[in-house]
Amino acid sequence: MANRALFRTLFGVEVPETDTVNEEGAPAYQLSPREALAQYAATGCLNATFYADAKEQLDRVLALCEQVETAFVAKAAIYCRQRGYMKDMPALLLAAVSRRDAALFDRAFDRVIDSPRMLRTFVQIVRSGATGRRSLGSAPKRCVRRWLSQRTDAALFAASVGRAPSLADVIRMVHPKPGSRSREALYRYLLDRPAAVDDLPEIVRRFERFKAGDRASVPDVPFQMLTALPLDARAWAEIARRASWQTTRMNLNTFAGHGVFDVPGMTACIAERLRDRAEIARAKVFPYQLLAAVRAAHGSLPRMVTGALEDAMEIAIANVPSIEGQVYVCPDVSGSMKSPITGRRPGATTAVRCVDVAALVAAAFLRRNTNAQVLPFEQSVVSLRLTARDSVLTNAERLAAAGGGGTAVSAPLAWLNARKATGSLVVVVSDNESWIDAGRQRGTATMREWDAFRARNPAARLVLIDLQPYGSTQAAGREDILNVGGFSDGVFETVAAFAAGRLRGDRWVQAIDAVDV
Repeated sequence: MANRALFRTLFGVEVPETDTVNEEGAPAYQLSPREALAQYAATGCLNATFYADAKEQLDRVLALCEQVETAFVAKAAIYCRQRGYMKDMPALLLAAVSRRDAALFDRAFDRVIDSPRMLRTFVQIVRSGATGRRSLGSAPKRCVRRWLSQRTDAALFAASVGRAPSLADVIRMVHPKPGSRSREALYRYLLDRPAAVDDLPEIVRRFERFKAGDRASVPDVPFQMLTALPLDARAWAEIARRASWQTTRMNLNTFAGHGVFDVPGMTACIAERLRDRAEIARAKVFPYQLLAAVRAAHGSLPRMVTGALEDAMEIAIANVPSIEGQVYVCPDVSGSMKSPITGRRPGATTAVRCVDVAALVAAAFLRRNTNAQVLPFEQSVVSLRLTARDSVLTNAERLAAAGGGGTAVSAPLAWLNARKATGSLVVVVSDNESWIDAGRQRGTATMREWDAFRARNPAARLVLIDLQPYGSTQAAGREDILNVGGFSDGVFETVAAFAAGRLRGDRWVQAIDAVDV
């Protein structure tokens, strides 16, 4: 028999060597350019994060765009707008495409620029010169003119809310040809030029009469156009009755302060809208935005309305997969996770942190998988008892209040291995900046602990949901390991496909590659 001491199997010999370091200088695995761009597309908000400022993110994204084929950049722009619900990033990617392939840009434009906010963001990015050009150019101008022509007069008038650039600035840049007398008058009105009153669209004339003191009816315009005027509770109720889902969510306290909920029927009207499945889908709502709405809700809001927000949360997490077998969900509650989920931006920093989103994902999995075990971690696993019977919001709040130390992504896997645990799926929600567990052994501690777990559970799968765009991971993608970035319900769909065997872990970008453009 061969000498066992000489020829014994070396534990961890199959663990791949690391090829980079993360933002903490600890060993990590570099994502491929496609994977890294997909991660930035799903999580990058071009604002300062815990480890990187906005300029660093911008430079990295533009460098990655040069390393992948233009078609993939266009697909990433479409995917992160339609499935990731991002705003600044898809506009940036589309601007990058405009310099490289006019035909591809033309096909992608309408699918990315789907709102006035997106149009203004795209124009602002192009004019900044960040992507290599300071003027729109012929192809972008043509697409913007098409966008304008496809909107009704009323929709364009509503789109005139917003600045830097304003819709009037955009009109001056692209010189659209009006297709009717009302459109010509509307353009002149928006540009502060003389226009024949009789030619103006009816909605504009009603708005001007309302401003002049005719309060017979409230014109159907964005409420931002009306807030400077003296309005009574009845007028505010009419504004609230017509508001979009997102406008409603963001202005519940404003409505309460102006007596809207004192108007008969308005409490039920707003509650029904908030819990409407079709409205929630149309609004492209992030689950964490509902968490923010609940937190911001004043005690003056009717219980029916706050209850509707909780109902909306249950609807928003409907894509969380129900997994056969034992599931472990591991939210990172370390110090770096206390940073804002969409980064820091002067005057507009969200109150929702990465840890809140991680906690929300964990609570959602627990809600859909009642036998799931939640293992919050920092440098080690944090002891915390949760129950699936509690609401998603309640469990999310408990999780977000825990932790605060250093980061060891391997901690929950080490905890499971110490107990010789069995399971079918492990989901880690983190910023992936592990450093407490850094050592001199081959690979990362996360890869070593995962291989030990999988030795007991050959069919098990590992998902690392990354909430911040840094371009590296603690577990290299392969058939049993999925690295995915983002914080919309689209992430849940990807995890569900992976858990069901419809997606290979080392091909997670295929969700973007599958986009038809």
